Amino acid sequence: MINIPNYKIIKQIYDSAHSLVYCALRNKDNQPVILKMLKEDYPSPEELTRYHQEFDIIRCLADFEFVVNAYHLEKYQNTLVMCLEDFGGESLKYWLAERSFRLDELLRLAIRATDILGEIHKQHIIHKDINPTNLVFNPTTEVLKIIDFGISTQLSRQMMTLKNPKILEGTLAYMSPEQTGRMNRALDYRTDFYSLGVTFYELFTGQLPFESTDAMKLVHYHIAKQPTPPVEINPELPAAISNLIMKLLEKTAEARYQSTWGIKTDLENCLNQFSQNGSIENFQLANADISDRFQIPQKLYGRDYEIETLLAAFERIATDSESVSQTDDVSKTSEVCRENIYKSEIMLVAGFSGIGKSVLIKEIYKSLTEKQGYFISGKFDQFQRNIPYSAVVTAFGELVQQLLSESESQLIQWKNKLLTALGANGQVIIDVIPEIELIIGSQPAVPKLGVTESKNRFNLVFQNFIRVFCQPEHPLVIFLDDLQWVDSATLNLLEVVMTDKETNTLFFIGAFRDKEVTPTHPLMMTLDALGKENVVINKIILKPLVYEEVNLLIADSLHKKSVESLTDLVMRKTRGNPFFVNQFLNMLYDEELLHFVPPTDENKGNWQWNIDKIEALNITDNVVDLMIAKLKKLPESTQQVLRLAACVGNHFDLDTLSVIYEKSVAETFQDLQPALNEGLIINDEL
Repeated sequence: MINIPNYKIIKQIYDSAHSLVYCALRNKDNQPVILKMLKEDYPSPEELTRYHQEFDIIRCLADFEFVVNAYHLEKYQNTLVMCLEDFGGESLKYWLAERSFRLDELLRLAIRATDILGEIHKQHIIHKDINPTNLVFNPTTEVLKIIDFGISTQLSRQMMTLKNPKILEGTLAYMSPEQTGRMNRALDYRTDFYSLGVTFYELFTGQLPFESTDAMKLVHYHIAKQPTPPVEINPELPAAISNLIMKLLEKTAEARYQSTWGIKTDLENCLNQFSQNGSIENFQLANADISDRFQIPQKLYGRDYEIETLLAAFERIATDSESVSQTDDVSKTSEVCRENIYKSEIMLVAGFSGIGKSVLIKEIYKSLTEKQGYFISGKFDQFQRNIPYSAVVTAFGELVQQLLSESESQLIQWKNKLLTALGANGQVIIDVIPEIELIIGSQPAVPKLGVTESKNRFNLVFQNFIRVFCQPEHPLVIFLDDLQWVDSATLNLLEVVMTDKETNTLFFIGAFRDKEVTPTHPLMMTLDALGKENVVINKIILKPLVYEEVNLLIADSLHKKSVESLTDLVMRKTRGNPFFVNQFLNMLYDEELLHFVPPTDENKGNWQWNIDKIEALNITDNVVDLMIAKLKKLPESTQQVLRLAACVGNHFDLDTLSVIYEKSVAETFQDLQPALNEGLIINDEL
């Protein structure tokens, strides 16, 4: 048994991938405590920082009786130990296995859990790991408390990225679709409602909605499969409770409950009926459910046809189709060849800045998960056109990180496949994509050649390299953004790869601003050459949203049917540009020109605005001016660190930025926090 100074260890109660948890007695007063420590003997700085953040979040909630208190965070050898309150409870997971609960007891537990979640959300904290293991119950005192804020965030929204399901943060069986990173949706407080729904499912049925030992399959279930209604598993369960759980388990956050108040009201209705009548009649759910948080729905308005076009093209690739039919709508998918001799396709997405090109393309995530495919992306930079293959390097560096997260046996298979494909030319790829060395190891030097010969060798080796990843069992999607700034070397490589008849199941997606690409642009010339070779080239041109689409977006955001006066104003100011529409509405909310009127006995609360007041402010109709105004409201320290970050590029890491900023990583992060809170920058690792 481990020996920690100042404590007497009683027993180990938990062992996870990252932490060890012990019951102990504190020597100075013999008080029972829980000790939680990092599992690694030499944890990384990131893991240590995460422990500090968890401790700080728990201390923030110290005044609330529903959170297990945190007494100390202490150094132990090279790691950290957190000393936590022990109130004599065990996890709900434990109690579900040890005893049976009456229906009224389960409803009371569900109401308490909902109350706890509501209080956490009031403090602007998203827990991100709600499950029966993290809800601790003492049946003697009937106290229920929540634990484990290890992956919690204080950001109102968090963008998730594609990762191997085996390394996703959180408990996969309870994870919301958006938390998997494969839904093209930002994560907000409503992710906890889905996890709460899975928890309730288990409480009331004794089993999980989805079970699988295959992590990717479980992710697919969360994203695409409807769970069996709880009442079909437990026929004695009232339909009202079953329907409530199913509403929490909706795939999109907008379709779930929007507030803990709405959930609690319906649960209390069930409990009151059961207490008075011994039964529960079905009733209309969510009558009291309205949120005072301004949330613009994340679904794509006015893009149904474009999404269908994108997914149909991917489906052709993923099913190894050797021919495609030509569409009649040349404005959306022109240039689809009648005779396709290749098994790969190109999809071009064009439109103004802010029109939603990147967001549309990421709609492919769900289909990609079902097909076990890989998605990688890179972005060209206006000021780095002289760097060949810059976006390709970023994309394949991303792929390497995905592969490194797979099992050791899978990694060995990838290594063997790559070494076979590359032969003695492995260093050719490493010179351009250094991360590949992490998989195949160091490689012998290759002979020096002239410029033309060296270029031809690279193209040939890259063909062999990319074939490894383009297979029917795992199709590859490469997305390169801002092709208006593409370099000539990348265009040449694109031509080589897309005309390679041995490359299967490759879906290349390119996005560009069509106003910046003339018929004589190198991109257009390359595409013309590919078209003559019968390479399938699909094209989607995104247009601004029309009045009806913006009106629906605003109506859904404000939960009101009549919003025409506001829609008229928004259309005049934004001309239907989706990014500008979102920024403009958020600005109205920030300036309190769009505000929530709390519920009263007469009404359940609603959103209101004053058109005359908004018009009187003479708000700019230029999105750049609007964003500049937003930036100027940030603290000067935040503006300064953002200036330096912009010099690094559209991607930067905290370590590099802290060196340039000449401050510690912690201080740099603190100064970036206001920009993170405003969604001006995204940290996908928080």
